Amino acid sequence: MSGQIHVISGPSGVGKSTIIEQLKERLPDLAYSISHTSRTPRFNETDGVHYNFVDKNRFKKMIDEGVFVEWAQVYNDLYGTSFTALHDQLNKGSDVLLDIDIQGAKSIKKHFPESCLIFILPPSFDILEKRLKHRSTEDDATIKVRIKDVHEELKAFERYDYLIINDDLKKAIEETISVIIACRSRTSRVLPHVRELFSLQGGDK
Repeated sequence: MSGQIHVISGPSGVGKSTIIEQLKERLPDLAYSISHTSRTPRFNETDGVHYNFVDKNRFKKMIDEGVFVEWAQVYNDLYGTSFTALHDQLNKGSDVLLDIDIQGAKSIKKHFPESCLIFILPPSFDILEKRLKHRSTEDDATIKVRIKDVHEELKAFERYDYLIINDDLKKAIEETISVIIACRSRTSRVLPHVRELFSLQGGDK
């Protein structure tokens, strides 16, 4: 069977990174696609591990060359996922995990209709703001901008296949894992393999 794409989206501070780390640890056969970005690495980030860091000029050249299946500008920085990175994993039969925003998820769904889109929601705006302040990676002005943008982001979550509210981290992790496991058994994905196993012809019977 060919692989499948699983997209994780959600506002900054919602707990995506923690959930993704748990997915990678507990689902070792799940490949994680490393995106390109033009932003400066944070103190705890490594090039080629967390992101492929490139400067803006190089990133824009890659856009012109059609390298990316999706790319977006987020808070004055550019992020993108390459076609090559995805196809290399999918052709090997590996499921691929993507951490991208709502714009990127829309593009992924367009090019890969069978992809599974998962949106992580905060319990409330107040709790999200507290989490952002506790993280201490942005100043108050940046946090206010992020909270404002979340209001716009939440208008688009209905296009996602699954919604998970992270009011309890352990529960949110278990729900996300369950979604991915369930998606692996979708009829549309498994049917070609079943037809091959049982020498069945295509079409309804």
